[in-house]
Amino acid sequence: MTARPAPLDRARILVTNDDGIGAPGLKVLARIARRLSRDVWVVAPEIEQSAASHSLTVRTPLRVHRHAPRRFAVSGTPTDCVLVAVGQILADRAPDLVLSGINHGGNLAEDINHSGTVAAAMQATVMGIPGIALSQIVQPDRPPKWATAEHFAPVIIRKLAAAPWRRDVVINVNFPDRVHGAVTGIEVVRQGRRRQRERVTEAFDPFGRPYYWIGSPRKEGSARGNSDIEATARGAVSVTPLDLDLTARAQARALARVFS
Repeated sequence: MTARPAPLDRARILVTNDDGIGAPGLKVLARIARRLSRDVWVVAPEIEQSAASHSLTVRTPLRVHRHAPRRFAVSGTPTDCVLVAVGQILADRAPDLVLSGINHGGNLAEDINHSGTVAAAMQATVMGIPGIALSQIVQPDRPPKWATAEHFAPVIIRKLAAAPWRRDVVINVNFPDRVHGAVTGIEVVRQGRRRQRERVTEAFDPFGRPYYWIGSPRKEGSARGNSDIEATARGAVSVTPLDLDLTARAQARALARVFS
């Protein structure tokens, strides 16, 4: 089966993220959404929830704070925000489209497994609502090029809204770290793989106690392949459809012969 958002000028759009209610990228995405529809709601985490993945808050209650009309903060994860928005704040009418982002930093390759930005769009997809995750790639010590995302996102969202996709597919979009006039185009590509794993670094606090920091500079792929990493390295906007069905079908067929 396929899903298609309602015509955007009549659509109810939910905007969320994982960087938190005060994040600049959220403000950019809300502004983009309001160019597409007059029925825009923002429901985002109260504090930053980067790398929260698809986690749910199930052992403590969630609190919702109204910051402004149609703008709410939730004391939980990005997935919590989508659930609370659909189940309570927008209980009278579910959103027709969920936009998550714009993340401060790319969500490429293995990032997708950890990303709260992607997870929020995935939660929408699980609930039968088309979801799009959007991220702006940034470089250390350089200001984010939000204008690039703001230039291309409306075009991409409009095209996606007009082109139905399967109900179990979420769309992941990454904008390159280039001014919009230097972007080479929009490419539909696969999820990439990196050549370098995350490192765990040990250090010591002032009392001599060890602590550990996860993360290290990544070595990306070349610019010659057809993945999200290579496309954005070439200066293109990457658009990657992600399937909720994680079944490795070829391996399943091989295992079926083993266990037959």
